[in-house]
Amino acid sequence: MTATRRRVVAAIAGLPLALAAAPAALANTTGDNRRMRTLYIAGDSTAAQKYADAAPETGWGMALPFFLHRDIAVDNHAVNGRSSKSFIDEGRLAPILDAIRPGDFLLIQFGHNDEKTADPTRYTEPWTTYQDHLRQYVDGARARGARPVLATSVERRKFDSAGNAVPTHGEYPAAMRALAEEEGVALLDIQALSIALWQKLGVEETKKYFNWTDTEQDNTHFNPPGAIAVARLVAEQLVAQSVLATRDVRRLDDEIPESWITWPEA
Repeated sequence: MTATRRRVVAAIAGLPLALAAAPAALANTTGDNRRMRTLYIAGDSTAAQKYADAAPETGWGMALPFFLHRDIAVDNHAVNGRSSKSFIDEGRLAPILDAIRPGDFLLIQFGHNDEKTADPTRYTEPWTTYQDHLRQYVDGARARGARPVLATSVERRKFDSAGNAVPTHGEYPAAMRALAEEEGVALLDIQALSIALWQKLGVEETKKYFNWTDTEQDNTHFNPPGAIAVARLVAEQLVAQSVLATRDVRRLDDEIPESWITWPEA
Protein backbone atom coordinates (compact mmCIF):
# COMPACT_ATOMS: atom_id res chain seq x y z
CA MET A 1 0.00 0.00 0.00
CA THR A 2 1.44 3.36 -1.03
CA ALA A 3 1.66 6.40 1.19
CA THR A 4 -1.08 8.10 -0.85
CA ARG A 5 -3.41 5.13 -0.44
CA ARG A 6 -2.69 4.98 3.30
CA ARG A 7 -3.74 8.61 3.60
CA VAL A 8 -6.97 7.95 1.72
CA VAL A 9 -7.76 4.90 3.86
CA ALA A 10 -7.06 6.90 7.01
CA ALA A 11 -9.32 9.67 5.78
CA ILE A 12 -12.35 7.46 5.43
CA ALA A 13 -11.75 5.15 8.37
CA GLY A 14 -14.81 4.85 10.54
CA LEU A 15 -17.12 6.63 8.10
CA PRO A 16 -19.95 5.18 6.03
CA LEU A 17 -18.70 4.77 2.47
CA ALA A 18 -19.90 6.39 -0.99
CA LEU A 19 -20.73 6.30 -5.55
CA ALA A 20 -20.83 6.61 -9.91
CA ALA A 21 -19.36 5.82 -14.10
CA ALA A 22 -18.11 5.26 -17.91
CA PRO A 23 -19.30 3.72 -21.22
CA ALA A 24 -22.05 1.10 -21.45
CA ALA A 25 -21.29 -2.51 -22.31
CA LEU A 26 -22.46 -3.83 -25.65
CA ALA A 27 -23.51 -7.25 -24.40
CA ASN A 28 -26.12 -7.94 -21.75
CA THR A 29 -24.78 -11.25 -20.51
CA THR A 30 -21.46 -12.42 -19.14
CA GLY A 31 -19.52 -15.50 -20.18
CA ASP A 32 -21.22 -17.62 -17.53
CA ASN A 33 -24.67 -16.52 -18.79
CA ARG A 34 -25.48 -14.30 -15.83
CA ARG A 35 -27.45 -11.24 -16.90
CA MET A 36 -25.26 -8.17 -16.97
CA ARG A 37 -26.70 -5.45 -14.77
CA THR A 38 -26.12 -1.83 -15.66
CA LEU A 39 -25.48 1.08 -13.34
CA TYR A 40 -26.63 4.27 -15.04
CA ILE A 41 -25.27 7.61 -13.84
CA ALA A 42 -27.29 10.80 -14.09
CA GLY A 43 -25.21 13.73 -12.93
CA ASP A 44 -22.98 16.69 -13.63
CA SER A 45 -19.38 17.45 -14.61
CA THR A 46 -17.84 15.96 -11.46
CA ALA A 47 -18.95 12.50 -12.65
CA ALA A 48 -18.96 12.97 -16.41
CA GLN A 49 -16.88 11.33 -19.12
CA LYS A 50 -14.12 13.71 -20.23
CA TYR A 51 -12.48 13.79 -23.63
CA ALA A 52 -8.98 14.43 -24.94
CA ASP A 53 -9.40 18.18 -25.16
CA ALA A 54 -10.20 18.34 -21.42
CA ALA A 55 -7.39 16.10 -20.10
CA PRO A 56 -6.27 15.76 -17.35
CA GLU A 57 -9.75 16.65 -16.04
CA THR A 58 -11.43 13.39 -15.03
CA GLY A 59 -14.95 12.58 -13.88
CA TRP A 60 -15.20 10.04 -11.08
CA GLY A 61 -17.57 8.04 -13.26
CA MET A 62 -14.64 7.28 -15.55
CA ALA A 63 -12.91 5.42 -12.71
CA LEU A 64 -15.89 3.58 -11.22
CA PRO A 65 -15.69 0.54 -13.55
CA PHE A 66 -12.24 -0.27 -12.12
CA PHE A 67 -13.97 -1.17 -8.85
CA LEU A 68 -16.92 -3.18 -10.21
CA HIS A 69 -16.94 -6.77 -11.45
CA ARG A 70 -17.52 -7.55 -15.09
CA ASP A 71 -21.22 -8.38 -14.73
CA ILE A 72 -22.01 -4.78 -13.75
CA ALA A 73 -21.63 -2.30 -16.60
CA VAL A 74 -21.47 1.45 -16.05
CA ASP A 75 -23.41 3.68 -18.46
CA ASN A 76 -22.39 7.24 -17.68
CA HIS A 77 -24.92 9.87 -18.78
CA ALA A 78 -23.53 12.64 -16.56
CA VAL A 79 -22.96 15.88 -18.48
CA ASN A 80 -21.05 19.05 -17.67
CA GLY A 81 -23.10 21.91 -16.29
CA ARG A 82 -26.39 20.11 -15.75
CA SER A 83 -28.71 20.35 -12.78
CA SER A 84 -31.48 18.00 -11.73
CA LYS A 85 -33.82 20.30 -13.66
CA SER A 86 -31.88 21.01 -16.86
CA PHE A 87 -30.94 17.33 -17.26
CA ILE A 88 -34.66 16.49 -17.47
CA ASP A 89 -35.64 19.57 -19.50
CA GLU A 90 -33.03 18.72 -22.13
CA GLY A 91 -34.49 15.22 -22.51
CA ARG A 92 -31.51 13.43 -20.97
CA LEU A 93 -33.45 11.34 -18.45
CA ALA A 94 -35.79 9.90 -21.08
CA PRO A 95 -33.22 7.69 -22.88
CA ILE A 96 -32.05 6.30 -19.54
CA LEU A 97 -35.61 5.33 -18.65
CA ASP A 98 -36.09 3.86 -22.13
CA ALA A 99 -33.06 1.60 -21.65
CA ILE A 100 -33.09 0.73 -17.95
CA ARG A 101 -34.32 -2.73 -17.00
CA PRO A 102 -35.37 -4.59 -13.85
CA GLY A 103 -32.30 -5.27 -11.74
CA ASP A 104 -30.41 -2.23 -13.04
CA PHE A 105 -29.45 0.82 -10.98
CA LEU A 106 -29.86 4.56 -11.49
CA LEU A 107 -27.31 6.62 -9.56
CA ILE A 108 -28.41 10.24 -9.23
CA GLN A 109 -25.95 12.99 -8.25
CA PHE A 110 -26.97 16.62 -8.72
CA GLY A 111 -26.46 19.78 -6.71
CA HIS A 112 -23.50 21.74 -8.05
CA ASN A 113 -25.56 23.44 -10.75
CA ASP A 114 -28.89 23.43 -8.96
CA GLU A 115 -27.23 26.13 -6.83
CA LYS A 116 -26.99 28.59 -9.77
CA THR A 117 -29.55 31.14 -8.57
CA ALA A 118 -28.88 33.48 -11.50
CA ASP A 119 -29.73 30.82 -14.11
CA PRO A 120 -33.44 29.89 -14.20
CA THR A 121 -32.76 27.02 -16.61
CA ARG A 122 -30.74 25.25 -13.90
CA TYR A 123 -31.67 26.65 -10.50
CA THR A 124 -33.80 24.65 -8.09
CA GLU A 125 -34.72 25.45 -4.50
CA PRO A 126 -33.41 22.75 -2.12
CA TRP A 127 -36.59 21.88 -0.24
CA THR A 128 -39.09 22.20 -3.10
CA THR A 129 -38.13 22.05 -6.76
CA TYR A 130 -34.84 20.19 -6.15
CA GLN A 131 -36.64 17.40 -4.33
CA ASP A 132 -39.46 17.45 -6.90
CA HIS A 133 -37.02 16.88 -9.74
CA LEU A 134 -35.12 14.18 -7.88
CA ARG A 135 -38.42 12.33 -7.37
CA GLN A 136 -38.80 12.10 -11.14
CA TYR A 137 -35.57 10.08 -11.34
CA VAL A 138 -36.56 7.92 -8.38
CA ASP A 139 -40.09 7.26 -9.62
CA GLY A 140 -38.93 6.64 -13.18
CA ALA A 141 -36.40 4.01 -12.13
CA ARG A 142 -38.82 2.27 -9.79
CA ALA A 143 -41.57 2.17 -12.40
CA ARG A 144 -39.22 0.09 -14.57
CA GLY A 145 -38.12 -2.30 -11.84
CA ALA A 146 -34.73 -0.65 -11.43
CA ARG A 147 -33.24 0.59 -8.18
CA PRO A 148 -32.66 4.34 -7.68
CA VAL A 149 -29.66 5.44 -5.62
CA LEU A 150 -29.19 9.03 -4.46
CA ALA A 151 -25.69 10.48 -4.01
CA THR A 152 -25.01 13.83 -2.39
CA SER A 153 -22.69 16.09 -4.35
CA VAL A 154 -18.97 15.58 -3.91
CA GLU A 155 -17.46 18.57 -2.15
CA ARG A 156 -15.36 21.25 -3.76
CA ARG A 157 -11.87 21.98 -2.49
CA LYS A 158 -12.33 24.93 -0.15
CA PHE A 159 -10.51 25.71 3.11
CA ASP A 160 -10.79 28.54 5.59
CA SER A 161 -7.82 30.47 6.97
CA ALA A 162 -7.39 27.90 9.75
CA GLY A 163 -7.06 25.04 7.26
CA ASN A 164 -10.54 23.60 7.82
CA ALA A 165 -12.38 22.10 4.86
CA VAL A 166 -15.51 24.18 4.27
CA PRO A 167 -18.84 22.86 2.90
CA THR A 168 -20.02 24.62 -0.26
CA HIS A 169 -23.37 23.03 -1.15
CA GLY A 170 -25.67 24.81 1.26
CA GLU A 171 -28.86 22.92 2.06
CA TYR A 172 -28.84 20.66 -0.99
CA PRO A 173 -27.16 17.68 0.74
CA ALA A 174 -29.60 17.92 3.67
CA ALA A 175 -32.53 18.11 1.26
CA MET A 176 -31.33 14.98 -0.54
CA ARG A 177 -30.80 13.12 2.74
CA ALA A 178 -34.33 13.98 3.83
CA LEU A 179 -35.77 12.86 0.48
CA ALA A 180 -33.86 9.58 0.64
CA GLU A 181 -35.31 8.86 4.08
CA GLU A 182 -38.81 9.87 3.04
CA GLU A 183 -38.77 7.75 -0.11
CA GLY A 184 -36.79 4.82 1.28
CA VAL A 185 -34.00 5.28 -1.25
CA ALA A 186 -30.40 4.20 -0.66
CA LEU A 187 -28.20 7.23 -0.02
CA LEU A 188 -24.50 7.57 -0.75
CA ASP A 189 -23.39 10.54 1.32
CA ILE A 190 -20.46 11.54 -0.85
CA GLN A 191 -20.60 15.11 0.38
CA ALA A 192 -19.86 14.04 3.96
CA LEU A 193 -17.25 11.50 2.93
CA SER A 194 -15.41 13.78 0.54
CA ILE A 195 -15.21 16.77 2.87
CA ALA A 196 -13.82 14.44 5.55
CA LEU A 197 -11.25 13.20 3.06
CA TRP A 198 -10.24 16.73 2.03
CA GLN A 199 -9.89 17.65 5.70
CA LYS A 200 -7.57 14.69 6.34
CA LEU A 201 -5.48 15.41 3.27
CA GLY A 202 -5.19 19.12 3.99
CA VAL A 203 -4.73 22.29 1.97
CA GLU A 204 -1.65 21.31 -0.05
CA GLU A 205 -2.20 17.58 -0.50
CA THR A 206 -5.70 18.07 -1.90
CA LYS A 207 -4.25 20.00 -4.84
CA LYS A 208 -2.96 16.63 -6.08
CA TYR A 209 -6.56 15.39 -6.41
CA PHE A 210 -8.08 18.33 -8.28
CA ASN A 211 -7.50 19.67 -11.76
CA TRP A 212 -4.62 21.93 -10.81
CA THR A 213 -2.20 22.58 -13.66
CA ASP A 214 0.33 25.25 -14.54
CA THR A 215 -2.44 27.25 -16.18
CA GLU A 216 -5.53 26.33 -14.15
CA GLN A 217 -6.47 26.13 -10.48
CA ASP A 218 -9.75 24.21 -10.51
CA ASN A 219 -11.18 23.37 -7.09
CA THR A 220 -14.27 21.58 -8.42
CA HIS A 221 -13.12 19.04 -10.99
CA PHE A 222 -10.73 16.14 -10.52
CA ASN A 223 -7.57 14.82 -12.10
CA PRO A 224 -7.03 11.02 -12.28
CA PRO A 225 -5.99 10.55 -8.60
CA GLY A 226 -9.00 12.53 -7.43
CA ALA A 227 -11.45 10.73 -9.68
CA ILE A 228 -10.08 7.36 -8.56
CA ALA A 229 -10.32 8.35 -4.89
CA VAL A 230 -13.95 9.46 -5.22
CA ALA A 231 -14.91 6.44 -7.33
CA ARG A 232 -13.45 4.23 -4.60
CA LEU A 233 -15.68 5.96 -2.05
CA VAL A 234 -18.67 5.38 -4.30
CA ALA A 235 -17.92 1.68 -4.75
CA GLU A 236 -17.34 1.19 -1.03
CA GLN A 237 -20.57 2.97 -0.20
CA LEU A 238 -22.56 0.92 -2.70
CA VAL A 239 -21.59 -2.10 -0.63
CA ALA A 240 -22.02 -0.36 2.73
CA GLN A 241 -25.56 0.68 1.79
CA SER A 242 -26.40 -2.85 0.52
CA VAL A 243 -26.92 -1.69 -3.05
CA LEU A 244 -24.23 -4.12 -4.21
CA ALA A 245 -22.82 -7.25 -2.59
CA THR A 246 -19.18 -7.69 -1.71
CA ARG A 247 -18.81 -10.07 -4.67
CA ASP A 248 -19.88 -7.25 -7.02
CA VAL A 249 -16.83 -5.08 -6.29
CA ARG A 250 -13.08 -5.48 -6.62
CA ARG A 251 -9.77 -3.71 -6.01
CA LEU A 252 -11.11 -1.65 -3.11
CA ASP A 253 -7.75 -1.91 -1.35
CA ASP A 254 -5.58 -1.83 -4.46
CA GLU A 255 -3.63 1.02 -5.98
CA ILE A 256 -5.22 1.93 -9.31
CA PRO A 257 -2.65 3.14 -11.89
CA GLU A 258 -3.38 6.59 -13.24
CA SER A 259 -2.52 5.20 -16.68
CA TRP A 260 -5.82 3.28 -16.63
CA ILE A 261 -7.62 6.57 -17.15
CA THR A 262 -7.96 7.44 -20.82
CA TRP A 263 -9.58 10.36 -22.62
CA PRO A 264 -11.12 9.43 -25.98
CA GLU A 265 -11.41 11.90 -28.80
CA ALA A 266 -14.69 13.79 -28.70
